Amino acid sequence: MTSERAITWLLRIYIGLIFCFVFAPIAASFVFSFNSDRFPTIPLGDFSLQWYKNIYNDPAIWDALRNSLTTASVVAFVSTFIGFCTAYTDYRYRFFGKNFYLALALLPPTVPLVIFGLAMLAWLSQINMSGRSWSVIIAHVVLCTPFAMAIIRLRLAQMDQSLESAAWNLGASEWRAMREVIIPFTLPAIVSALCLTAAVSFDEFAVAWFVSGLNQTIPVVVLEILQGQVDPRINAIGTFVFLTSMTLVIIAQVLIMSRDKSKEDAG
Repeated sequence: MTSERAITWLLRIYIGLIFCFVFAPIAASFVFSFNSDRFPTIPLGDFSLQWYKNIYNDPAIWDALRNSLTTASVVAFVSTFIGFCTAYTDYRYRFFGKNFYLALALLPPTVPLVIFGLAMLAWLSQINMSGRSWSVIIAHVVLCTPFAMAIIRLRLAQMDQSLESAAWNLGASEWRAMREVIIPFTLPAIVSALCLTAAVSFDEFAVAWFVSGLNQTIPVVVLEILQGQVDPRINAIGTFVFLTSMTLVIIAQVLIMSRDKSKEDAG
């Protein structure tokens, strides 16, 4: 018993150290965003909101934020819709080449982002869409759809297949069964996919840098600010981006955990 307790505490310490390693730089950025000194040095200067005021009064930051929010919103809805259709196709149908179809559907996240960005730039240039707002949206939809598909497919795997058949036997059409059985059952996963794909799109830099042109997103603007200078506005922008992304990810995780807990209670 003592040995098991020691192992448990060692695992807790190990996990705590991992969290410290991951979040310490983020916490430092958060602290320095309120530091009056230009350079991130210790001891800290006075408490100040100067850098937040600077980004608030910068039109370029607002344009980038507008582009990021618009892109993330559109990408979330389109990716989740396509991901739902792909997941339901895998759940509902059997057809020749299904494994190849699923491999293609899940391929984009496995490609290095630089290679993916170059490929999207080359393809979008061929159809005269490079450097536009829709360029980033198209590229991010391709990148984010597999995440939505995976989340929704996991939820569908938990559903009793006889539920849909029972709805058909009771006179429901396929569309009504979809509306009143499939979608309500997968709704937590759908909302979770919306939040996760929005977070991925909002944070993504490499692909957006290649295809955005003048329609820059927040991560691309951060790179431009960093080039050749130390600018404490980065800490303020980073804090905002981190809080936005973490909020979306936490909502997605809470929905997944509540879904699993509901399954355990039902069991």
